[in-house]
Amino acid sequence: MAKLVLEKVAQAVDILKEFKIDFWLTFVRETSLLADPVLPLIYGYDLTWQSALILTRYDQRIAIVGRFEAETTRRTGAYQEVIQYDENFRTALLQVLTQHDPKTIAINYSINDPVADGLSHGMYQLLEEILSGTPYHGRLISAENIINALRCRKTRAEVTRIRQAVATTEEIYKSTFEYIEQGMTEYQIAEYMHNQLLARQLDPAWDWDHCPTVNAGPDSPIGHVGPTDIKIKPGQLLHFDFGVKENDYCSDIQRVVYFMAPGETAPPQPVKHGFETIVQAIQETVKNMKPGMQGVEVDSIARNIVTRAGYPEYKYGTGHHLGRAAHDGGGLLGPLWERYGDSPNRELEVGHVYTVEPGLHVPDYGYIGLEEDVLITLVGNEFLGNPQTELFLK
Repeated sequence: MAKLVLEKVAQAVDILKEFKIDFWLTFVRETSLLADPVLPLIYGYDLTWQSALILTRYDQRIAIVGRFEAETTRRTGAYQEVIQYDENFRTALLQVLTQHDPKTIAINYSINDPVADGLSHGMYQLLEEILSGTPYHGRLISAENIINALRCRKTRAEVTRIRQAVATTEEIYKSTFEYIEQGMTEYQIAEYMHNQLLARQLDPAWDWDHCPTVNAGPDSPIGHVGPTDIKIKPGQLLHFDFGVKENDYCSDIQRVVYFMAPGETAPPQPVKHGFETIVQAIQETVKNMKPGMQGVEVDSIARNIVTRAGYPEYKYGTGHHLGRAAHDGGGLLGPLWERYGDSPNRELEVGHVYTVEPGLHVPDYGYIGLEEDVLITLVGNEFLGNPQTELFLK
């Protein structure tokens, strides 16, 4: 973790230079209760008293922390100057600001991005009160662009961790596909996958109760929902949404299995057509993803393939950033719907990792949703795992 924090702090300084922002101020307290999402990237531990982590575009790295956390802060190696206090945070912060006189001070609030919105309203009010009557009150700006860039531009070490999480997920899927049989319930299958996590001492990529999501047949509810007692039946689809969190980084992969009905030698045409449509949507979308494209452009490729094939438009974005969380903030591969704000207008960049996950319903058979994890590179993109292009049959 310490090495990764050093990498990300150095990356943050470069981002401040790129955006010509003087100071980036992360202001926190009692982070074990209400943690700023950026803290694991630039610090790696909790902080208790009012604390400020300050990075500048001139590569000054300053931490103002309570006395009892000063030594831990020094040991991170990320901050050149560690200022400790006992009774009065205000004086230390104002001294730093007066000494450096920044013209722009980015703080962690955002309308569009939850991972850039870590400054609580109470802490914002406190900061305003501290800066009241100083020239610095009018120099506050959003740190959204800084945090978007820092969180979403994955370093080589971060990509390695995601790639390992993807590989582990594929291993668990393989074992699960060998295990499942007709007549099993969604609960039984989810329990098997949970046991695979426990055996590896890993966490799921999101809520335990909802990871995996297991959908057997057409009556199983789709979405962020846990498994039910619905049983696998012949002539129906089995859909999975599952990921692991390994070494602090996540995977997020969807897969589909078809259970053959008596007398069938191949999946029925509606299932075959639906599956081929989703495979085509993913393959065409990923083939065309490249740095500089907007998320809304990427989304339209997959969305148009699905609707031109005669299916209703799926009511979610085609993909999202992947990293420390399954939904890792930043831009979105999505349509310009009000609920997504400005996120779909953000551009793809080298080092971004996205999911690509179109889906559709096949009446009487179930849901077909595939999800692949993709790295944006200088030359285009790269699947981080082995995409499903053939329907698994049981």
